[in-house]
Amino acid sequence: MLYRLTKIVSAPFLHLIWPTTVTGVEHVPDTGPAILASNHLSVVDSTFLPLVLPRQVRFVAKAEYFTGNPVTAAWMRATGQLPIDRQSPTAAQDMLDAAAKVLKDGELFGIYPEGTRSPDGRLYRGKIGVAWLALATGAPVIPVAMKGTDKVLPIGASTPRLGRVGVRIGAPLTFTGSHTDARDRRRVTEEIMDAIHALSGQERAPGYAPSRSKDN
Repeated sequence: MLYRLTKIVSAPFLHLIWPTTVTGVEHVPDTGPAILASNHLSVVDSTFLPLVLPRQVRFVAKAEYFTGNPVTAAWMRATGQLPIDRQSPTAAQDMLDAAAKVLKDGELFGIYPEGTRSPDGRLYRGKIGVAWLALATGAPVIPVAMKGTDKVLPIGASTPRLGRVGVRIGAPLTFTGSHTDARDRRRVTEEIMDAIHALSGQERAPGYAPSRSKDN
């Protein structure tokens, strides 16, 4: 209820300031679990993707967002985000376990396979967590390409800028294999990243994106 109210109040304002276009929203199922696997250009990706969808999307976010700035904390709680302690040695598995529960409950879960924001606009190699999640739960993976969010709030900027945002959503992907098999996890991850690339048109980077200590 709080999520719906927050969206009703904020969506018209966000659309007015940052005109947002979306294609492929029909690929998102009306009910049931699905994994939205997106490229990651800006911290505001997690704002604009849910904005264009009729259903709630759950993301994980670092726990500091829930205890620091009260406005940010209120927004995170209102939009149903999941706090994760990224300093924990089990943070990666904690995130996957939380995501699996979201999917078991029939909800949408959003994930950035690159693991962090692209520092230069290129599409970096995907990490295998998204494949583990898809194979362990059987949920379909819906590839997503965000465009323009890096112009709205570039890395290092604290104040959003005017700009247009685009969201392209691809057809659902389903996979076979075992989540315990490393080759299956890598194969599925590469197929997901290929689908994201087909939507985004980004230049491919050969390796993983460099980690950022203050990343969302």
